[in-house]
Parts: sequence; C-alpha cells; structure tokens
Amino acid sequence: MDALLNLLRENAANTPAQMAALLGCSEDEVRTHIRELESSGRILGFRAIINESQVGSDRVRALIEVKITPERGGGFDKLAERIAKHGEVRSCHLMSGGYDLLVEVEGGNLREVAAFVSEKLSTLQGVLSTATHFVLRAYKEQGVLMKAETVEERLSVAP
Repeated sequence: MDALLNLLRENAANTPAQMAALLGCSEDEVRTHIRELESSGRILGFRAIINESQVGSDRVRALIEVKITPERGGGFDKLAERIAKHGEVRSCHLMSGGYDLLVEVEGGNLREVAAFVSEKLSTLQGVLSTATHFVLRAYKEQGVLMKAETVEERLSVAP
C-alpha cells in the first residue's frame, strides 16, 4: 500500500492500468486498494494542481501566522478546527516556532481576505495575534514547478 500511496502522491491522474504495471499487480487490485484507502480515511480526495497564472485567475491567497492561547482540555486542536471550518481557509497547520498556526486563506480580492482576518479570525476568543503575508507568485506547488515551459539552464563552467 505504501508504494501505491507514493504513486498517488506523485500523480493521482495515473490510470489503474498504469499503476498496476508499475506495481506489478492487477488493475482490480489497484482499484480495491484505492477503495480501501478511501473508506479508511487515509485518502480524503484528489485535486489537480492548477497554474493559476496560466488560467487568468485573480484569486488572492495569503498565509497567516496566528498566535493562539491553548484551550483547557483541548489544547490547540479545538481552536484550530474552528478556524479550519471557515470556507476561506484552504489549509491550517500547527507549527513550531514563533507562532502556533499557519493558515492559508483564499479570497476573490485583497478586501475579502482582509475582511476574513479582521472580522472572523482575529475576533475569535483565544486568537492573540495575526500576521498576514499575501502570496504574490507561486514558483512551486506541492512539488510541481509552476513554469509552463521548461528551459534547460546550464551552469557556467569556469576554467
């Protein structure tokens, strides 16, 4: 199953036939394993990685550092789950270091993201502070380079 998960991480668009050939098993076995992984909650979904600059998307993304106070009996989990349920939130991670949560947010424009931070996120009880960083350009997403065309660059050789 680990080999199948690795193939799916690399390219979930591979057909069961392609994965079966790489794994040395049948297509039915691949389909069965994928169904088992989905039903057990180990696979939660499949998504395409889209180069937003190539499709003319004007969506705005921001990474928000959030400092929070852990809740009694729930630690960071309850507040993090509450934040993660907002529709604007793409991802929410507990972090080590200078802040507690890293929240990725998406909106139609800067005002939508700013409104989310000022009206929904920073007003939550337990949120001590936020620092918002707007994503200007993506160079790599989930291991995939965002460059549309690959130009082989050679390092200069010095004598």
